[in-house]
Amino acid sequence: MKHILLIATGGTIASRPTDAGLAPMITSEEILEFVPEVAQICRVSAIQIANIDSTNMTSAHWLLMVRSIREHYDAYDGFVISHGTDTMAYTAAALSYLVQHSGKPIVLTGSQKSIFLRDTDARTNLINAFRYAADDRAHGVRLVFDGMVIDGTRARKTRTKSFNAFSSMDYPELGILREDRYLEYIHDSKPMGAPLFTTDLDDRVFVLKLIPGMDASLFAWLREHYDALVIESFGVGGVPCGGDEGFLAAIEDWVASGKVIVMTTQVPHEGSDMMVYQVGYQVKERFAVLEAYDMTLEAIVTKLMWILGQTRDPERIRELFYRPVQHDHIQ
Repeated sequence: MKHILLIATGGTIASRPTDAGLAPMITSEEILEFVPEVAQICRVSAIQIANIDSTNMTSAHWLLMVRSIREHYDAYDGFVISHGTDTMAYTAAALSYLVQHSGKPIVLTGSQKSIFLRDTDARTNLINAFRYAADDRAHGVRLVFDGMVIDGTRARKTRTKSFNAFSSMDYPELGILREDRYLEYIHDSKPMGAPLFTTDLDDRVFVLKLIPGMDASLFAWLREHYDALVIESFGVGGVPCGGDEGFLAAIEDWVASGKVIVMTTQVPHEGSDMMVYQVGYQVKERFAVLEAYDMTLEAIVTKLMWILGQTRDPERIRELFYRPVQHDHIQ
C-alpha cells in the first residue's frame, strides 16, 4: 500500500463558520478524520504548513510547499495538497515549474464547501485526490476536482460556487475518477531520474488588462515597480494605435529598459495570434515581446516568476518561456 503525504494549507475545505464568515480552522489531522475511507486506498501521514484563505496565498507559500515536498520526497510515494479554490490554479501552475520531471504525483484539491458541513464536495474531492495519488500511473503536478484530473498548467477556476468549479483550458482532462477507478484519457510516460526542484522566484510580475480608452502613461509607473508585464489584450492580440502612438512608445521604452512584456488575450479560449491584425502585427514585428498563444494566465504569470528567478538574459528568458513544460502550451 502506497504512503501519501497530505500537506494542508487551509482554504474552504478546512473552514469553519464564524460570525465574520468562513475561516480556515480545521487541521490536517482533523481533515483526515472526515475521510476514514482513505485508509482503504493508501497509508497517509499529514503535515500543516499553513491554514489560510487562499486569497492570502503568496509566492512564499509556494516555496514553502516546494521545500516540504523536497524534504519528504524520498519518504513518500506521492503528495496531496489541500488548498483553497480561489488561487489553486496559480499554485498548480507554479508547482509545475518549481518541481519538474517528478515521477511521483503532486496532487492539489479543495472544495467549494467545507468538509465540516453535511452536504459538501470536500470528501469526494479529497478521496479522489488520494485515489489518483495512489495510482501507479500518477505523476507530475495535477489538480483533482469534481472527478476530473487536470494538468497543473491547464487548470482554471471558471465557476465561483458550483461543484464543477475547475476547467482544463484548451487541453483535455488527463482522466476522470468514476466509481472508485481512475480512467486515464491521456497517457504520459513517467519521467526517469530525480525531479528538478527550483527555489528561486521573482514575483514582480504585473498583469494589465486592457480596456477601451486606457491611458498608456501608466506604463512608466509600472516599469519602476515590476520586472515583467503581461498585457491581456483584446481578441487575438494587439494594442491601441489608431492615430495614438502612446502604447507603442510605452512598449518600446519598456523593452529598451531590459524588462519583459508578454502579450496574451482576455478571451478564455483559443489563444492569441498577433499576426492577424495590424494592431498586433506591428507590435510583434517591431519589438522583442513574447506571445503567450494558448497558455493560461496562471501559467504565464508563474512561468515568468520562475524564469526571472533564474536569469535576466533576454535570449535565455525567451528560450525558457517557449520551452514547453507539462503541456503549458501547444503552439
